[in-house]
Amino acid sequence: MDMSQYLEVFIEESKEHLQAINEQLLELEKAPEDMSIVNEIFRSAHTLKGMSATMGFEDLANLTHQMENVLDGIRNHKITVTPEILDVVFQAVDHLEAMIMSIAEGGDGKRDVKEVVDQLKRIEQGESPTKLGTEQTSSSNISLTQTYGEFEYNVLQQSKEQGFFAYEIRVKLRADCLLKSARVFMIFEALNEAGEVIKSNPPVEMLEEEKFDREFIVTVVTKKSAEELYERIMKVSEVEEVDVALFDIDERKKTNDVEVVQEETMQQQAATVEKEQRPKSVEANAATKQSISANKTIRVNIERLDILMNLFEELVIDRGRLEQISRELNHPELHETVERMSRISSDLQNIILNMRMVPVETVFNRFPRMVRQLARELGKKVKLEIIGAETELDRTVIDEIGDPLVHLLRNAIDHGIETPDVRRANGKPEEGTVKLKAYHSGNHVFIEIEDDGAGINRDKVLQKAMDKGIISQQNAANLTDRQVYELIFAPGFSTADKISDISGRGVGLDVVKSTIESLGGTVTVDSEEGKGSIFSIQLPLTLSIISVLLVEIQQEKYAIPLSSIIETAIIKKEDIFHAHNQRVIDFRGKVVPLVFLKEIFEVPTISEEKEFVSVVIVRKGEKMAGLVVDSFIGQQEVVLKSLGNYLTSVFAISGATILGDGQVALIIDCNALIK
Repeated sequence: MDMSQYLEVFIEESKEHLQAINEQLLELEKAPEDMSIVNEIFRSAHTLKGMSATMGFEDLANLTHQMENVLDGIRNHKITVTPEILDVVFQAVDHLEAMIMSIAEGGDGKRDVKEVVDQLKRIEQGESPTKLGTEQTSSSNISLTQTYGEFEYNVLQQSKEQGFFAYEIRVKLRADCLLKSARVFMIFEALNEAGEVIKSNPPVEMLEEEKFDREFIVTVVTKKSAEELYERIMKVSEVEEVDVALFDIDERKKTNDVEVVQEETMQQQAATVEKEQRPKSVEANAATKQSISANKTIRVNIERLDILMNLFEELVIDRGRLEQISRELNHPELHETVERMSRISSDLQNIILNMRMVPVETVFNRFPRMVRQLARELGKKVKLEIIGAETELDRTVIDEIGDPLVHLLRNAIDHGIETPDVRRANGKPEEGTVKLKAYHSGNHVFIEIEDDGAGINRDKVLQKAMDKGIISQQNAANLTDRQVYELIFAPGFSTADKISDISGRGVGLDVVKSTIESLGGTVTVDSEEGKGSIFSIQLPLTLSIISVLLVEIQQEKYAIPLSSIIETAIIKKEDIFHAHNQRVIDFRGKVVPLVFLKEIFEVPTISEEKEFVSVVIVRKGEKMAGLVVDSFIGQQEVVLKSLGNYLTSVFAISGATILGDGQVALIIDCNALIK
C-alpha cells in the first residue's frame, strides 16, 4: 500500500501530538502526582508510535516506544517524577521533533538516538539518568559527519592531482548567535576567497534558512594551509570553535564502502521489525483516524491561500476602477450594481483575511519549555503566564514575530528576574513572574512582555550609552525616562557585566526593533526600577490590504497608511515658524516639526504654491510630525505591493499600489520620516 498520500497528514498530526506532549510535560512538572496528565502524555505518545510504525519510520517508533515505557513506569508508580527525568524525556521529544522535521524536508527521519535511549532505559530500570551526561556531550560532537557521492569523490580526486589540499572544516557557532545565516555567509565568503567549497553538511539551503543547531561541516579544496583557514574563520564573530582536518580521499573511500554495507544490513533488519509491528500499530491507530475524520475541518495548503489572496488583490484593484467609472458616468443602475459588488467583495475580503489569521498561540506554545530550560540554567525560579493566546494575527506576521519574542523573553529572564536570594532580600516572592499578553485594539494587535524583576537602571543605561558614544553628556541631561529606556534598542548596546551564552553581546534588542518595524509595527518599553519592566509590541492585523489616505503632491499621488495618522489640518503659511533650523507648527499646544514631502521626494514643480498648506499629522510612538502635501484626495483600501528586489533601499517608501484609474501611488513609510 502506498503511504506517501498520507505523509502530509502524518507530519501535521505528529507535530500536534508533540506539541501536546510538550505542554503536558510542563504541567506534569508542576503537578508530579497527577496521573491524568501522565495518561494524556501516554495517549499522545502511543498514537504517535502507532502512526510512525504504520508509515514505516522505525527510528521514530522505537524512540517513542522507549519513552512510552518510562511513562508507563510513572503511571504505575514504579518511577517518581523528578526534574532530571523530565529533562531526559524533553530531550527525547526534541529528537522526535528533529525526526519529524527531517521527514517534512524530504529526509528519511533517521537519527542517532542511542544516548537518549540508553538514558530512558536507565530510568526504566530505576537508575539515575545523569551517569551518561558526559558521554552524551562528547558523542554529540561526533554525530555530524560528511558523506560524499561519486561526483564529489571525482572532484576531490582531480583537485588532489592538480596539487590542491582538501580539508574538512567543522565549525561551531556560539549558543547565543542570533543571525546564524549571516555568520554562515561570512564563513563561506572567507572560504571561497581561499579556495572552493565542495560540500557542506547540513546543505547550503538549510544553512541559509537556519535549519541547523550550532555546528556544520564544510569540505574545501585550496592551496592554503590549515592554519590560514583556521585564522580566516576565527575572524568571523560569534564563532566558538573551528576544527580543520586534512581530508584523505583514499582512506575515506574505504571507510565509506564499509558504511554502505553496514547500512544495507540495518535496513534489512528494520524491514523485518516493521513486518512484526505493523498489524498492531494499524489497530491502535484506527480509533484515532476515525475521531479525526469526524472533525468538521479540512487542511488547506498555505500556498493555495496565498494564490487566493493574490487573485483577490487583483479584484480589489478592479473594484476601485469600477467605482471610479461609475462616478464618472453617473449612471444610476451601474452605480447601484457597483455598490452591491463593493459590499459583497468587502465581505469576501473579511472572509479571506480571516482564513489567513492564525492564533498567536502557535508561537506562544514553544515559550513555556524555553522559559523552564533558561530558568534552570540561570538558577532562577520563573513562572510564565500566557494571556490572550487565542488572539489572531496574519500568517505572514506570525512567521516573523517568533524570534523577537524569544529575545524579549530571554532578556526578561536574564536581565529582569533576579535570583531567589536577591528577591527574598528585596521582600519579593522567590518565584519571578513573566507575563506574555496579546490583545486586539482597532486594526492592531498588541503583545506585551511584563516581568516583576529589577526593572531598568536609568543611570546605568545612560552611562553605558555615553561610554559607547550613542549619546553625548550634554544630551543625556535632557532625556526623559522613556527616552533613556529607548536607548537599550541601540545597536551593540548591552548592560550585561559579563558575556554569557544568554546575553551580554549587545545583539538582540536592536534586531527586535528592526524586525518589528519592518512589519509596520512599533516596540516601546516602560520600566520602574525595583518593580519590573513592560515591553509593548504593536503590530498590524494584516500586511496585504491596508486603509490609506490618498494625497497629491503636484501631479503625483501618494498613500499614507491610516494607522499612522492622528488627523489632517489645513494651515496658513504664516503659521509656520522656524526653530533649530527646522520648520514647525503649533498644533494643539504642541510643537510639531514639518516634513515637506515635495522636497523629500524631489517632486518637480508644475503649479504655483498657494497661501494654505495641507498637513497630515502622523505619529511614531510618542513622536509626531506634520507631512506637508498639496491636497487630500480621500480614504481608500489599497493592495500593498512590494517594490521588488531592485528597489529595496528606497527612502521612506514601503511599497506601491495600483489605483482605480491605473495610476501607481507610492505608499509612504511614516516611521522612516520621524527620527
